[in-house]
Amino acid sequence: MSSANVICEARNVSVAFGHPPRMMLKEASIQVHEGEIMALLGPSGCGKSTLLRTLVGLQSPTTGEVLANGSVLQDVHPGVSIVFQNFALMPWLTVIDNVAVGLNGLDIDDATGRERVKSCIELVGLDGFEEAYPRELSGGMKQRVGFARALVRDPQLLCMDEPFASLDVFTAEALRSEIYRLCVEADRGEGDAVLQGLQSVLIITHQIEEAVFLADRIVVMSGNPGEIECVLENPVPHPREYKSPEFEAMVHRVHHAMVAGEDLEETDRITGAADGRLESLPQVVLAEIVGVMEVVHDHEDRMSFFDLDEATDQELGRTLTIVKAGEMLDLLDTQRQIVMLSAKGRAYINEDVSSRKRLLAAQLQRLNLTRFVLDQIEASRGDGIDREDLESVLVGRLPQADVKPTLKTLLGWSRYAELLAYSSEDEHIGPGEAMLESGKPTS
Repeated sequence: MSSANVICEARNVSVAFGHPPRMMLKEASIQVHEGEIMALLGPSGCGKSTLLRTLVGLQSPTTGEVLANGSVLQDVHPGVSIVFQNFALMPWLTVIDNVAVGLNGLDIDDATGRERVKSCIELVGLDGFEEAYPRELSGGMKQRVGFARALVRDPQLLCMDEPFASLDVFTAEALRSEIYRLCVEADRGEGDAVLQGLQSVLIITHQIEEAVFLADRIVVMSGNPGEIECVLENPVPHPREYKSPEFEAMVHRVHHAMVAGEDLEETDRITGAADGRLESLPQVVLAEIVGVMEVVHDHEDRMSFFDLDEATDQELGRTLTIVKAGEMLDLLDTQRQIVMLSAKGRAYINEDVSSRKRLLAAQLQRLNLTRFVLDQIEASRGDGIDREDLESVLVGRLPQADVKPTLKTLLGWSRYAELLAYSSEDEHIGPGEAMLESGKPTS
């Protein structure tokens, strides 16, 4: 690796958006080398796409610098092609014309361009569909067009932003295996010359198995703000098999790195709480928390996080977020990667609906954010407050958070607990039955 050329590099790159600025990516440093497949792995919203866009020049860093082949990147990286999650095809163009779009800006003659387009269409298995329009193609075929369009440029680096996420499980696995085969053939110098475009790949994923299957190096990221936790070399030999001991050992190693990076026993990245700061709430619906609690309850009220993740069949980052949300409400607890029902959690599971609502209302009022909103309503003499006005107030109190999804989460939890009432017609937030019965917020 030390002798390989560095295609693109981030040096202490941070990226912030909005006013006041919200940090999305913090002091990220990473190199993408020629001849490697690198995976950016982490939960949704941890800054994977921001890092990729910054590395290729689609996003300017707020601080730090980005280099392309050893020189400071001034514009879009000239040697990069990108495959997007949502296909990004032009519906009025045929397959052959969509692929040919990838040639724009290249200094090649028409004959060479036509030959490249033909080779790439054959390479991804779309020969015979050259004159078809996107509306006539399945999701898998549309993504194959995206791959062909990216490869037709003969890129120095192929970037893929969750390229299989919009596909059904079977189509995604088939296409993933095909990309793996092409990457291995390119690494061995086999097949068509266009395969050289698959020698260096940067892929974004939230699936551990996908990262271990495809990548030579795995960059584990955490969120709020996005940071690089560690970079792991993948020693699993080719050809890779999902059920091989080496593969499963690497999956466990990456899983441990992600859990350790998120630090289940430390929720300060989300909660804030002790010093009076308002909490930023994760985008989790109450049913997800209760679902996890039920699974843990079925395992005698405690189970390892790894077993929980497998049992819930969620992506790892989503399971982490749900567990943290449960911790915020003191319904779940974690100790050394063991997830347990708290005393409140056991009570919640065993109560009827009315009792659950009362318990949840009490737990919600432990949050500074909830008490702040209730105080705003009480200051209105019970008339309530417009959602837009409340969001404006919260922006100044939650400068590092996205206020809209935080308030959406709070409203979802609080409406079930009958602590808050909300009208979607006029977007008015008022007191719920639990608040009206108590007469005022409880401290």
